[in-house]
Amino acid sequence: MPRPTNPGQTSDATIAAEPADSTRQRIVAAAKEEFARHGIAGARVNRIAEQARTSKERVYAYFRSKEALYAHVAERETTALIEATQLDPADLPGYAGILFDHFTARPDHYRLIMWGRLELAEPADDTTSPLQTTIAGKLDQLRDAQRIGLLDPAWDPVDVLALINQIAMTWAGQPEIAAAAADQAADPSITARRAALVAAVERMFPRSD
Repeated sequence: MPRPTNPGQTSDATIAAEPADSTRQRIVAAAKEEFARHGIAGARVNRIAEQARTSKERVYAYFRSKEALYAHVAERETTALIEATQLDPADLPGYAGILFDHFTARPDHYRLIMWGRLELAEPADDTTSPLQTTIAGKLDQLRDAQRIGLLDPAWDPVDVLALINQIAMTWAGQPEIAAAAADQAADPSITARRAALVAAVERMFPRSD
């Protein structure tokens, strides 16, 4: 069955004026949960509509396709990540802790983004996207830190950022280890896990006094 489209999609000004419990916002909230749980291919617009207490037609009135709805949700989540994870090059262990806190508080974010990486075609090399701009800015911060002696210049800033990100997302990306830790770790608490990854980053990239 062809998907209905709406060339006159709701404008940003109209969206901003909608109440907090608007249909559109309910759709977005339901879609985030659906995509995080089932991925893009597995998500069903009828389930999103039901969860949002609306109709499929209404969903398509706001978003021309399921993929467009995913793109909107992913952009919102990426914006939230950027805003919540500012980098201090003098305190890279602290930055790792901030990343850990974000993904602990929003486990659906990690799943949502991973589904997109698995299912969508390779994105265009768009250096102007908010995420790419943020990454470039963080790399510049790390290079500046190396120039003034806050960070060992032997490291490639790209490696520094990639390693810290991966360490910080260890638990989000390996739930099976988290499950095993509940039975075997001396202290399986979130606090202990956070302390462990912050200590790991501290050994690699010590804080600057």
